[in-house]
Amino acid sequence: MKFVVSSSSLLKQLTAISGVVTTNPIVPILENFLFEVGNNTLVITASDLQTSMIAEITVESKSSVNICVPAKILMDTLKNLPEQPVTFTVDENTYSVELSSDNGRYKLAGENATDFPKIPAVKNGFAVDIASDILGTAIANTIFATSTDELRPAMNGVSFSLGETSSTFASTDGHRLVRYRRVDIVSETNIAIIIPRKALTLLKSSLPSENTNVQLEFNTSNAFFSFNNVKMICRLIDERFPDYENAIPVENPNKLTIDKSEFLSSLKRISIYANKTTHQVRLKFTGSELQISAEDLDFSNEANERLVCEYTGEDMEIGFNAKFLIEMLNNISSKTISISMSAPNRAGILTPFENAKNEDILMLVMPVMLNNYA
Repeated sequence: MKFVVSSSSLLKQLTAISGVVTTNPIVPILENFLFEVGNNTLVITASDLQTSMIAEITVESKSSVNICVPAKILMDTLKNLPEQPVTFTVDENTYSVELSSDNGRYKLAGENATDFPKIPAVKNGFAVDIASDILGTAIANTIFATSTDELRPAMNGVSFSLGETSSTFASTDGHRLVRYRRVDIVSETNIAIIIPRKALTLLKSSLPSENTNVQLEFNTSNAFFSFNNVKMICRLIDERFPDYENAIPVENPNKLTIDKSEFLSSLKRISIYANKTTHQVRLKFTGSELQISAEDLDFSNEANERLVCEYTGEDMEIGFNAKFLIEMLNNISSKTISISMSAPNRAGILTPFENAKNEDILMLVMPVMLNNYA
């Protein structure tokens, strides 16, 4: 059985879904792509049991065939082929796959397609449409604050809370929290689901550069994203997400307003001199001046800088993890940012000075205990 496909078009679709394939999967068959050919269409599936991605591409074919093809060797071959039609010849008895191109012939050992895990389908699910640029922004603004602690599975993903008037995306690792709200994503039904970090990372990298519509469908166990010729199915995290609203301090009389790029650049320089374990930087607010300093006692390294800012409230000193602050600032597009605080032992709230249209973003970061230097 044969089918013909453009080498570059096939590589593009394989690249979009190849992130799912792991090097040492629980089931060896998952080192393969599942190829299903019929009606001049090739459906390619990649899976790690938790997350599956499916892509479609038009091919020239006179018959149908299903075969598993080794992912790594196929992609490495296509990456090194110039753009040209490639003919796949499949022996359904031995599961061997032969690629024929203008350059030569390449033979791969395929596997029986029936051994590939069945991909779940939507049953009794809910659906909502989201623009790909908005979805990409929501993922980028929250995914960096997810936890990698397997003992706290609820924090290993991003909470999607869809409502009739707005939708909220939230993530936390216990040290920081991001709440990203959109008023232009609404759902007729109030739904709350937690989508794993890996699935969202794969989804974000495969979203097209041009804006398109993404359909999100979900039931009690899985979420389904579909756009263009790509689909992604992932298992939801079946846990209760922390009640983060109660962790956000309401009274924050001390407020810093500062140019984001200046603050970010200073933090990057000062953090070089911070302790490599705690990444602690000290922020000291006095009037219209912010002093940023860090010290690594183990190596006698220290640094400090002064920045002009707007500050209202009592003079105070507070310590933060510079790594967390830098990541948060990198995900705020506003040129000016605000940090609201109540006390050196209470969380600081980072917000854009002005939110973009239809969105509201709040980032919370817990302080670190200050060393008694300076």
